[in-house]
Amino acid sequence: MDTSIQPSAEKLTISKWCHAAITEISCQERGTMLAPSSTLTLEQGWQKTGAMESLQNLKKFNNQDFSHLRALCLSQGLLFEDDTFPAHVNSIGPNLLPKDKLHQIQWKRPTELQRNPYLIMDGVSRFDIMQGEIGDCWMLAALGSLTLQKQFLENVLPKDQGFQDNYAGIFHFRFWQYGDWVDVVIDDRLPFLNGRYLSVHPRTSNEFWPSLLEKAYAKLRGSYQNLHGGYLSDALVDLTGGVQVQFSLKDPPPDLEEILKAAAKSQCLMGCSTSGQLRRNIELKNGIVQGHAYTITGTVKIPYKNGWKHIIRIWNPWGHGEWKGPWSDGSPQWDRVEPKCREDLLRNKDDGEFWMSCENFQEQFSWLYICNSTPTFLNFGDQHGTTWSVDRHISLWSPALATGRNNYSPAGAVSTNPQYFFKVPDYDPKTYNVVISLMQKHAEDMQDAKNLKIGFFITMDSKVLKQIFSLTRDVTSYFLLSPGTYAVVPTTTEDQEFEFLLRIFMKNHDYNETSNVPPSPELPMDVPRQNQDRSYKAVFLRYAGQDSAIDASQLQQLLNEVFLQDEMTSLGGRFSFDSCRGILALMDLNSNGQLTLQEFGILWRSLTKYMDIFIMEDRNHSGFLDVSELKSAIQTAGLAADEQLLRLMVLRYGDAARRIGFTDFVCCMLRLETMTYAFQNLAGGRSQILVTAKEWLTLVMYT
Repeated sequence: MDTSIQPSAEKLTISKWCHAAITEISCQERGTMLAPSSTLTLEQGWQKTGAMESLQNLKKFNNQDFSHLRALCLSQGLLFEDDTFPAHVNSIGPNLLPKDKLHQIQWKRPTELQRNPYLIMDGVSRFDIMQGEIGDCWMLAALGSLTLQKQFLENVLPKDQGFQDNYAGIFHFRFWQYGDWVDVVIDDRLPFLNGRYLSVHPRTSNEFWPSLLEKAYAKLRGSYQNLHGGYLSDALVDLTGGVQVQFSLKDPPPDLEEILKAAAKSQCLMGCSTSGQLRRNIELKNGIVQGHAYTITGTVKIPYKNGWKHIIRIWNPWGHGEWKGPWSDGSPQWDRVEPKCREDLLRNKDDGEFWMSCENFQEQFSWLYICNSTPTFLNFGDQHGTTWSVDRHISLWSPALATGRNNYSPAGAVSTNPQYFFKVPDYDPKTYNVVISLMQKHAEDMQDAKNLKIGFFITMDSKVLKQIFSLTRDVTSYFLLSPGTYAVVPTTTEDQEFEFLLRIFMKNHDYNETSNVPPSPELPMDVPRQNQDRSYKAVFLRYAGQDSAIDASQLQQLLNEVFLQDEMTSLGGRFSFDSCRGILALMDLNSNGQLTLQEFGILWRSLTKYMDIFIMEDRNHSGFLDVSELKSAIQTAGLAADEQLLRLMVLRYGDAARRIGFTDFVCCMLRLETMTYAFQNLAGGRSQILVTAKEWLTLVMYT
């Protein structure tokens, strides 16, 4: 295109420019679009499901099928040996031990150690666990909490295995990874150094579920070495698929006691940790270990003296080593407690578990971690039957599509990075109502990759209200937001591509207490298989030809198959070939009639953004927007349209009743957005531009 500006060219005001631009794209077949779950899943509350229902789309780690492999071993009379995580120093990791000790590692099966081994004896308990040489207290503290919540435990620890029936040296365990449950198969060869367990060892000599589960998690993470130091918050999420929030105990929220009470009441997983990264595993005189993770196993208020005392029960994954201060085992404070209460609460054993006051808890520990399927730990105050809904978005953050290192700047991030909209309809000013969780995904072959510094902005009317950043895998925070429409902008401070999972949890206050279906802490029903594409890159590769590009025909097939899944939102019809040619032309930066991956990524981001806006503004859930809803949608998108332009848009894209379905809405908004930005680029901040006849014809005849 000739971009020189000729003095003789006709002047165009921005109003005329947009009026002309929106009339070009054709959307003859009217339709609407449902969000693909690769980008958004809206779950209003949580449906009560069994463990297996929540695992219906289970992924097989390394494509290993437990049932098939076990049957094969049984038919051949062999014990399973896992080539993908072998009995070799590579599975330990090169830096966990000195080289001479690495080569002294021996691998032994439980059947070599015990005459009559069991996977589980007398149920699963935190007291089955005793930490070994590996510094994975962060994972074991989460595991200890998991044993208290059976609704989650059943997902992680399948019941179809053991040493008594169909034993073939093979076991499997499940973990949640970036939106999917993953089944991890292992053999039962365990590492020993000088005759001692290198890894976690069970308190009962012939019970092996802790050691085998830890090995499966090590395999998922790449090696045992990758368990040596980590984040309790990561393990809580990996074992539940839930949302976790961490609270600083050095600067605690004013309602910490209420949060703890709500967490205990709603069966949350809880843990805590002490500071001291440079003095890890140093035990103080009072019995507390520095740089160490613990499980919170209970919290209660008891009658004490002339009032009430809030005490917290904590467990050390070492399986020994306890607090020696007030409310510890045998402390004089228990003498002032009513005997029946003392009998119910006090377990005077060196098993790593102890009580302490809430005041001492805040003094001795640095962080509190709470996790559940939804943020039920924020359900405190005068609330009845509160439920939470969640929007889930999985996408790829690419420097080519955003601002790179400038993303740390709010202005740069908000202007160019992907934005995800949500609406807060009402709120209780006394309690938190929104939780946002952003998780960065590591490639399956790079589980030990370093975390990027990631975060997000919360904006309203393009103004940044909040910004959160952290050098952790999972950045999560909770908010009290007044009614309105907001956008979340994921970003990173580094100029590097990363795939992310964004979850936006919102509190609902309209739950009917008389309903026969109360909210459940169970995991949600997973979405159908056809909706399981995990990023725009996966979608692109599925439809692209051998030349790694998408033409209009392929784009039409993609849009209709991926986006048009819902009966209500498909009332207006499907994407026509002509409309897809128009969409492609708007995104075709190379003007070659095809979309590259980068160009498709820009389109995908726009499609998902307008999908969010359309669903949000379709207030009566009719599958169409009326004129007022369209006006609100344009404003939400940060674009402008006066009454005359709005009338033209409805005439061009609406039906006889002046309603616009989603397919037409997409075409209209893509046209309006593209042409608005094209004008702004040409105008350079001015309200008018000069173009040549050649420039004008090139614009309107192709784009």
